[in-house]
Order: sequence, then structure tokens, then C-alpha cells
Amino acid sequence: MLKEQNYTMLADFYEFTMANGYFMNDYSEKICYFDLYFRSVPDDGGFAIMAGTEQVVEYLNNLKFDDDDIEYFRSKNLFDEKFLEYLRNFKFQCDVWAMPEGTPVFPNEPLVIVRGPAIQAQLVETMLLLLVNHQTLIATKTNRIVRAADGRAVMEFGSRRAHGASSAILGARAAYIAGCVGTANTLSDELYGIPALGTMAHSWVQMFPTEYDAFRAYAEVYPSSCTLLIDTYNVLKSGLPNAIRVFKEVVVPKGFRPKGVRIDSGDITYLTKKIRKELDREGFEDCAIVVSNSLDEYIIRDTLSHGAQIDSFGVGERLITARSWPVFGGVYKLVGVEEGGKVVPKIKISENAAKITTPDFKQVYRLYDNETGKAIADVMTLHDEEIDDTKPCEIFHPIHTWKKKTVTNFTARKLLVKIFENGKQIARLPELSEIRQYCKEQVDTIWDEVKRFENPHTYYVDLSPELWKVKHELLEKYSN
Repeated sequence: MLKEQNYTMLADFYEFTMANGYFMNDYSEKICYFDLYFRSVPDDGGFAIMAGTEQVVEYLNNLKFDDDDIEYFRSKNLFDEKFLEYLRNFKFQCDVWAMPEGTPVFPNEPLVIVRGPAIQAQLVETMLLLLVNHQTLIATKTNRIVRAADGRAVMEFGSRRAHGASSAILGARAAYIAGCVGTANTLSDELYGIPALGTMAHSWVQMFPTEYDAFRAYAEVYPSSCTLLIDTYNVLKSGLPNAIRVFKEVVVPKGFRPKGVRIDSGDITYLTKKIRKELDREGFEDCAIVVSNSLDEYIIRDTLSHGAQIDSFGVGERLITARSWPVFGGVYKLVGVEEGGKVVPKIKISENAAKITTPDFKQVYRLYDNETGKAIADVMTLHDEEIDDTKPCEIFHPIHTWKKKTVTNFTARKLLVKIFENGKQIARLPELSEIRQYCKEQVDTIWDEVKRFENPHTYYVDLSPELWKVKHELLEKYSN
């Protein structure tokens, strides 16, 4: 039997070799700053959806090394005994800031900031990236799919195609944050209160002597919530007629109305038009049509644009795996160290401009137009800077600095929230329903041009003059 997993050990091995090196060079208590951020939006979209903070908090609250872990390190013959004793008595002491879950976020701005002793801030790198990358990826994909559905319900149906159990469970959580109405994953309902949804599979229909027998048996058991899967044999010749017959013979006489019919194959647009017409003709105008079968935002958008009669969607593998863009490229980079109580900014320079980091300890402000409520731009500042929204604010492109704009009549809101202080959780974790509602409200503040699936407008993420100066001076220093 495997022992209970200790996620403190879920780290790249180099994090431990570096930690041992820091310890041996008296750097273990050196205070440093790391930013977790991403460089590009999945599917070349206009924004991503932050998710995973709750799991980050759970992880940081449970950091510890047990005897087996210490013996494992000792067996490698690489680590100093005093360092192993440090791990045995490990106590997390970092400060941590994070974007609230459900926030629309943009490339290069920090989603999480960790400040603390070098060893500790380094050791959490892999797990923070794992937690934020995965759920942010699924939330981002889900939000695209939900927006494509244009007000119709979307259900997450992807558990059996997820990349492992935790991906299925937390993927359902991320999907719910971003707008899904529920999940097929029962455990996600039990753990997080995400409504579990589902009726039958084709095997139910095949189990009975006839399709009619299968539908009748189901309706007898679940008359108040009867949704029938009508594409096991032939949708229009047998599935739909048998469903209508059972609705009339079982559901209605018991005092209920049928909830819906579902199809999982075939020409969705053609079939749903025919189904809707026949259901209406038989007096079941209120019977919903549910569609599944390898859907994504593009298929959903195209079927609806061609007049498909669909009330809700079940979306599986292309949501839970973010199949079209399966990696969220979050990175974790050192941006500063403390010397004499002051932050000394650090920068990584690359010939690839996208990989040049933004140094120093930062805050991110979002500027909202007071008339429209829409987000105008994000501004990264030094952490102790304040944006006075009672005065005009000039923002400028951090690379093409001649591109400037003066913003007036706006509200500035800090996005990064402190969640840990000296290793202790200080922030309340919101309920999942609160996060979901917050996400919907914040996505509504994004301009439609930024929400486009193809060639979205680039949202402004600018640097304050003070932060731009810090970055520019370091670039000059290290490029000469």
C-alpha cells in the first residue's frame, strides 16, 4: 500500500538541491520575492480566468516533512544533515498575495506573489504552478464555451476523459466557477456542492428488450425528472416516437411534465430542428433538448448560428482537457531580494522579449470606467504605490511608450489580496457560489472586443512610470 501522499514532496528535485545549497551558503533566511504569472492566453483568447487559490491555501496550510521524507533525502547522499534537520522542523513563514478566483487575468501580471525565506519561497514553486495552471486553464476554456452557448446551460461531462482523478474533481470545480451549471462528477458535488447532473447512458436502453421498455422503466422510476436519451438506435424513427409515447403514457398521467430528450450523436442542427418541431406538435413545448458529443465553443457557436434548437449542452473531453490548448504556461520567477530591509529588484533577460521578467515587488490595479462599468486597463505598480482615482491618470504601453492615454472618471481597484502573513492564513476563503457569481460579474466588465474568439482586442496591461523606470534601468544595466 502507498502511504498517504504528502504534497510537500511534490516539487521538482532541483528545488531541494537549491534549498540545500541556499542553506549551506547562509541564504536560507534571505528574503526574496517570486511572481507566478503567464505569458499567453490559451486559444489565443483575450483573457484567462484565475482559479485554484483555495487549493493553494490548503497546500500551504499543510506543509511538513515526515520521517520517511527525511530518510528519502538522506538516501540520496546529497544533502547536509543540518539541512535535513531544518526540513524536519520546517515551519512555513512566507507572505502570499493572490488574485481572487474568478478574476479575468492577463499575460505578465502576477497572479500569485510569494515573499519569504529563499528556501521556502523556492520549495513551493512546482505545487503552486500545478494548482493554478490546471484550474485556470479549465476555467478559461469553460468560460469560452459558456459564452458560446449564449445563455443556454452548459454541463461539465468530462470526468472519464480527464487526466486523472484530481483533474476530474478540480476540473469540475474550475468549470463551475467559470459558468457551468453542474457536473457529471458525483464526488465534486459531495466535496464542493457543485450540482451533480445526469440521467442514463446508452447501456440502459440496450439493457431492456426494447427501447420503449427502457424509456418506460426509467419514467416509472423518475417521473418528475424524466430526460430520455433517444439516439441509441434511430433518433427520428424510434427514439423520439418512443419518448413521446412514454411521456404521454407515464409522465403526464403521474402529474408531471417531461424534462427533456438528449442526443449524443448525429447531425445536431438537423436533428434538433426536427425534434423541436415534433415535440411542439405533440404538446411538449416545454420539453428541453439536450445535446452532447465532443462539443467545444466553435461547434456550439456554429450549430446555434445555423438554427439548432438546443436548450442545454453537455460538454466533456474538450472542456475537461482543454483539448485545443492543453497547457497553461504559468511560470514562477524571482523578481527581488531584500538587502538591509529594502527590496533589490531582480530581472531575467532573454533574446525572446516575451521571456523578460518585470522586476520588483508589485501590485496590480484594474481601472474601471465609472460610466460604463467596463474595465479600461490594468496597471502594474510598485507594491507601495497608490493610484489616485480622483485625478486623471496617464497610462502608456510598456514597450511602445509613445502610445499613451489619459484616463478620467474611473475607479481603481487593487487586484492582489494578501492571503498569508508570516505563514498564517489571514484571508477568508469565499464560498464557491460567491466565486462563481464574482466571475460572472467580472467577465461582464470586459469589453466584447476582448471577448472575441478570433483576433480579440488586446487589453492594456501597463506599467506605472516608477515600475517602468526600475525595469528600464535594469535592462540598460545588463545589456551593456
